[in-house]
Amino acid sequence: MGEEMDGNMILAKSLKDQGIEYVFGIVGIPVIELSMAMQSVGLKYIGMRNEQSACYAAQAIGYLTKKPGVCLVVSGPGLLHVTGGMANAQINCWPLLVIGGATSEDHEGIGGFQECPQVELSRPYCKYSARPPNASLIPTHVEKAVRLATYGRPGACYLDFPGNILQSRISVDKIVNSYAHPEPPFVFPNPKDVIRAVDALMNAKRPLIIIGKGSAYARAETYLRQLVHQTNLPFLATPMGKGVVPDNARQCVGSARTTALQKADVVLLVGARLNWILHFGRPPRFNADVKVIQIDIVPEEMHNSIKSHIAVQSDIVPFTDALIDEFTKKKFRFNENNEWWKELNEKCEKNQKTVKAMQSDEKVPLNYYAVFHNIREIIPSDCIIVSEGANTMDIGRSMLLNNLPRHRLDAGTFGTMGVGIGFAIAAALYCRDYCPSKRVVCVEGDSAFGFSGMEIETLVRYSLPVVIVIVNNSGIYSGFTVEDFKSLQNMGDATLTTPPTALSAETRYENIMNMFGKKGYFVRTIPELQNALREALIPSDHPSIINVAINPQADRKPQTYSWLTESKL
Repeated sequence: MGEEMDGNMILAKSLKDQGIEYVFGIVGIPVIELSMAMQSVGLKYIGMRNEQSACYAAQAIGYLTKKPGVCLVVSGPGLLHVTGGMANAQINCWPLLVIGGATSEDHEGIGGFQECPQVELSRPYCKYSARPPNASLIPTHVEKAVRLATYGRPGACYLDFPGNILQSRISVDKIVNSYAHPEPPFVFPNPKDVIRAVDALMNAKRPLIIIGKGSAYARAETYLRQLVHQTNLPFLATPMGKGVVPDNARQCVGSARTTALQKADVVLLVGARLNWILHFGRPPRFNADVKVIQIDIVPEEMHNSIKSHIAVQSDIVPFTDALIDEFTKKKFRFNENNEWWKELNEKCEKNQKTVKAMQSDEKVPLNYYAVFHNIREIIPSDCIIVSEGANTMDIGRSMLLNNLPRHRLDAGTFGTMGVGIGFAIAAALYCRDYCPSKRVVCVEGDSAFGFSGMEIETLVRYSLPVVIVIVNNSGIYSGFTVEDFKSLQNMGDATLTTPPTALSAETRYENIMNMFGKKGYFVRTIPELQNALREALIPSDHPSIINVAINPQADRKPQTYSWLTESKL
């Protein structure tokens, strides 16, 4: 009899053959031996404390590397715990492969341990969900799952492995080996559409470029930077599109976002979708007569919310390259002295004055703007910023600048809370392996931190020096002072008197670091914040927590519109 291999080793080798590098998970029956096989073939395994965080970390590493991270979970509850993460990856368009253990096939239908219809449950949240029928076909399904997670619009895939398949042994010559697929092919634009797009932008009175995180994933920054600087067209970035063209570029009109969206007559939409983040491209947030030039790799996305003036199926890099060539031929540059630029600049200056007044207010208790201004002044300009929370994330989008692409990770299109520390773990691993001098700073609200705070132990175990800043307002959106919270507790049954948005006042989250013999920081003033940040940023082999107590009723600056476009039905 020839050499044999079990399902665990076949699966581990198949993942390695497809270029997988990182696995995040929590082990148990029936995947303990699988995790060991993964390490034996050179896959980097990161043991997490919660399946949701493991899934968030796996998809973030997929976004940063363009190769799916693997999330490894046990059967039943383990798989169910990651469905939120799968949906987040699918809607964010990030490559992810979830591998779930399952009850042995001969136990199905008779009450097997953690028996669950996992393939069917996963299908709504991913591009491909399957169970290899036997160990010999594992490589075929792994290749397909990795390919579908990365080709076209990236997303999540799920593979299901009953214990009997993982434990089975077969002759090596019976394994159906699969090829390592090439990089995803480029889709090039129709040249006629490029000319039409250039003509529309040249004839626009109030043009605008909107840059989304798809541009960051596509590595289109060199081309988009040249396009913006060469044409002098104003641009906005979606939250994770920040840094593709630097936030401090002269053409960035983020401070005049409402005016830019409302009045633009031609919008070039690059790597973004007209979903809730961009108010569906509809009035009153957009001009009713706006002409949208929509670039997307997926034709089904065209005209999704409004009828686009020009819809182009193309990868971003070849389309932008062709635009640059066409603009060069026509020697076009948008006049910086025209009325549109004057209006945008005036609005930017007005809004920046309002923000400067708020960030200059350093009285205790602090407000968001003062905190974020001082964080921005001290953290490295090239650090990866992870941010989640309600006001913490939303205000941080405008206050914490990004001048490099893929350097901001936040709740994203699905608006998922709890992603922060999982994302930070992935970012820290990426920095350790690809850019060791770069730092990761995770800025979270206290409510958001509560979703995944125990992953601090994971950061310590793997020596990942993430700086975690908790902007602590003692609540969800808003909370109460220590005195007011005590008064609430004295009013009777707390389940009837404590507002749903309230958390315990001034919880000392930084003391978590004491469990590991490390120092945490509790700060109330700007000098304390500055000193804590400088100390936390000193190179080390462990994370840091800076717990910043702010005014529980602190809010963002007044908005022309609610940040979320409300339904009128």
